[in-house]
Amino acid sequence: MSLLASLLPSGLSFRDPLFLLLLVALPIAIAFRIIRERRGDSALVVPTLAFVARVKPGWRVRFRHVPFVLGCLGFAGLVVALARPRVGLERTESWTEGVDIIVALDASGSMAAEDFKPKNRFFVAKAATRTFVEGRPQDRLGLIAFAGRSRTVVPLTTDRAMLLTRLAELKLGDQGDGTAIGMALGNSLARLGASKAKSKVVVLVTDGGNNAGEIDPDTAANVAKGLGIRVYTIGVGTAGGPVEIPVPVRDPDTGRVVERRVMAQIDVDEKLLGRIAETTGGRFFRATDPAGLAETYAEIDRLEKTEVKTTTFTRWRETFPRVAIPAAALLAMAAGLALFAFPVAPR
Repeated sequence: MSLLASLLPSGLSFRDPLFLLLLVALPIAIAFRIIRERRGDSALVVPTLAFVARVKPGWRVRFRHVPFVLGCLGFAGLVVALARPRVGLERTESWTEGVDIIVALDASGSMAAEDFKPKNRFFVAKAATRTFVEGRPQDRLGLIAFAGRSRTVVPLTTDRAMLLTRLAELKLGDQGDGTAIGMALGNSLARLGASKAKSKVVVLVTDGGNNAGEIDPDTAANVAKGLGIRVYTIGVGTAGGPVEIPVPVRDPDTGRVVERRVMAQIDVDEKLLGRIAETTGGRFFRATDPAGLAETYAEIDRLEKTEVKTTTFTRWRETFPRVAIPAAALLAMAAGLALFAFPVAPR
């Protein structure tokens, strides 16, 4: 029956296809009819037909095959109807097992370092975060900014437009001085603690070490492990040597705030970030340039795949009446013509 299925229009099938074997009777009946027509009855043999008047055949002779043809069509239709033709209407439903992700972004003054072009570390980190958010349409994401303090900018949400708007508005210096990594982790865990998602993740982006806040980062990492939350840590900034940072200062003579450039040594605490990632089952990444940061986000995107489940339902619509009624009508017409219009089979 696989050959039959390949010949049928898409979506059409038969519930009882074995009935279609009855169609074998049609070519047998047609062959028998042809043999019968060709054989005919014995004819009178005469030496010449010159004296026989030409007689035009009547309409009964010309249309004598009509009842047979109608009967064949009706029989074929009836067999198809008995095979119970049906049309399958497929409906596919898909749903996702999304990942709940909090991005904790360092907004301390050191992120203004201009070793990341075209502007600074913070600008590049926001751009990379934006790309990451846009590439996770099935997940809930939230945003936390931290420096000396930690602040929830956007709680877990599926509203991409709102999150990206708040990300674009984020500025340096709003969270005080210092880098409170433990506070950022604690805030992230608080946001993810009530999550029912199968997978919960924190992406922590920083260019320094923990030097502020009341929460110890290692303690926060152990809590994350207990909650089943993975933490991916990203250390940003060029490796080794001081970097130039624009610092706003107040001019003592004019009282105006002006920008001064200073050289500062900023060291990423790779050991701490590595411990946090290892404790929670995440990974530590070191991004020393914009391309490296973009690739780091891409790698996290590959590691944290959203599970998509798909189920296909088929609803069958029976077409038995649409075939059986015309077939019965053809059989009735064939019987009527055979009985009344062609009562005697031609000889």
